[in-house]
Amino acid sequence: MHSTTIQMPIPNPTPTLHFPLPAVPSAISRAVAVIGAGAAGLCAALELRREGHSVVVYERQDKLGGTWAYTPQTEADPLGLDPTRNVVHSSVYASLRTNLPREVMGFRVYPFVASGKPGRDPRRFPGHEEVLEYLRDFAEEFELAEMVRFGREVCHVGKAADDRRWVVKSKRKGGGDGDDQVYDAVVICNGHYSEPRIVDLPGIEEWPGKQIHSHNYRVPDPFHDQVVVLIGSAASADDISRDIAKFAKEVHVASRSAQIGKIPGHNNIWQHSMIKSVDREGRVNFHDGDKTIADVILHCTGYKFSFPFLETNNAVSVDDNRVGPLYKHVFPPTLAPWLSFVGVPWKVLPFPLFELQTKWIAGVLSGRIALESTHQMTSDIQAFYLSLEAAGIPKRYTHKIGESYSQFEYDDWLAAKSGSPPIEEWRKQMYWASGRRKRSAPETYRDEWDDQDLMALAYQELNLFKVSVS
Repeated sequence: MHSTTIQMPIPNPTPTLHFPLPAVPSAISRAVAVIGAGAAGLCAALELRREGHSVVVYERQDKLGGTWAYTPQTEADPLGLDPTRNVVHSSVYASLRTNLPREVMGFRVYPFVASGKPGRDPRRFPGHEEVLEYLRDFAEEFELAEMVRFGREVCHVGKAADDRRWVVKSKRKGGGDGDDQVYDAVVICNGHYSEPRIVDLPGIEEWPGKQIHSHNYRVPDPFHDQVVVLIGSAASADDISRDIAKFAKEVHVASRSAQIGKIPGHNNIWQHSMIKSVDREGRVNFHDGDKTIADVILHCTGYKFSFPFLETNNAVSVDDNRVGPLYKHVFPPTLAPWLSFVGVPWKVLPFPLFELQTKWIAGVLSGRIALESTHQMTSDIQAFYLSLEAAGIPKRYTHKIGESYSQFEYDDWLAAKSGSPPIEEWRKQMYWASGRRKRSAPETYRDEWDDQDLMALAYQELNLFKVSVS
């Protein structure tokens, strides 16, 4: 395996705007509320302000970063089903590292490169702390924090009395006086990693063990000498199963796509088909015929979209995890462009997608970009839903872009609408190369790679660092 040395001649680089928008003298300035100060909300704040809008960002936490703002705190209900629980927004676990290289992850307007600052994580696949620091750097570079109202939990978003504008009602986290503000438009950026989705298991009512959702997983220590069954096949299941295996007696991973048998390189991790049933004796029975007595079932089964604060008189709803109707996953036709959503698609490169979605939203609100008619948007949505049905794609995968069409096709469509260059070819190739490495070398792909040619091209285009390959 080749080794790669990244030379950093520029400490604490300050990237310049790659694609500055042209001045639009006739642009209309709107008062816009952004819900959430995670990566999507920060990006929305930047693009809306660049387009000339007046922006207020509401963030229920006392810091920015959204799901990347790690906390050791977990919820009282380990499955996250109790509607009265105190919701913890972040789902990040202590050992989490990105499953994509930093070069491909970052905003195009602000590349995600090693900063050279003391104490920072320079790895290509950094830990979650580094992603949060990157978002803080991003906010500082573009002076975004001044637009954020920290510690304000949004409890209602709905139409104002004039039926044209929107009322945003918020309250201080932990109680206190409420606040009502009226805006021309609202952009929803509240993320979708805080409402757990679990699997319904036959016999679970009598099963004596403990259940937990990965949303409430932080460290492996509590699973010492236990038999743990994980459900899921996505990145979190891969990471957490290996994390827990350092402490647990046995780890069994159940999924629809898994091969059967022991995972190579591990003497206490097995892969199984899905769970068939569980029983009062503590057994977990798999469809492949295997069974085990387990102490814990850990659901790494994803999340549900949730907008508990939003009132649209059913113009927008969530049905089997389909948020709809949404034109191109962003605009509800009957409320467009005054209500929009950022970051609904999943299994994507999130930060570049946020960037392109918010450029489109900002341009439509200013009048620089024409939006299709309500009829055209509705017809497009209906055709999209029919195509999913014809392809046998379940409703719950509506926003899983890879299931319906290429995420980069979608990104490039957004880029064309907003007047931006298409996604860089090196970024696409690096994304695909990283996926191949993850599948072929799941234990080492974060620290060994074979895309040095793409790295060299990326850093050349970013024009920030020199890369030498040996």
